[in-house]
Amino acid sequence: MSRRQPAQRLAEFLPYQLSIASNAVSTRIAEQYRKRFALKTTEWRIMAVLGDHGALTQRQLSQQTLMDKVPVNRACKRLEERGLAQRSPNASDGRSHLLELTAEGRAVHAGIMPLALKIERQLFAVLSEDERASLLDMLARVRDQAGEFDAESLAD
Repeated sequence: MSRRQPAQRLAEFLPYQLSIASNAVSTRIAEQYRKRFALKTTEWRIMAVLGDHGALTQRQLSQQTLMDKVPVNRACKRLEERGLAQRSPNASDGRSHLLELTAEGRAVHAGIMPLALKIERQLFAVLSEDERASLLDMLARVRDQAGEFDAESLAD
């Protein structure tokens, strides 16, 4: 019986493959919004979630993105400093604030989405429509199986 090298085992490890694929896709899209809009990946993820959901607390942003609160906090501050997002009091919880896109933030979001979708189409061109639908379904099921996480538990 032959022993596998650690690198061979890692290359077959599904979480590793998902991470590598995610990083490759994110990096490919990030090139565009970094060049055109001077946004970092974390900042764009926050903008994308706010664009989809509207005003959210930083805790909710951590939950939606599965990112630790420290990078979320930094990204929110940078978005505010650039005038792409603004804070407002949270009427349902006086200890937190809601973050939402400004008019300029919505315009940037609207400018990036067509680019992101175009790149997505290019990347998925290697798959048939059925394969793409199956992949999205399988990823959703794996994500659901992983369960829910508290934003506080996401720190490394």
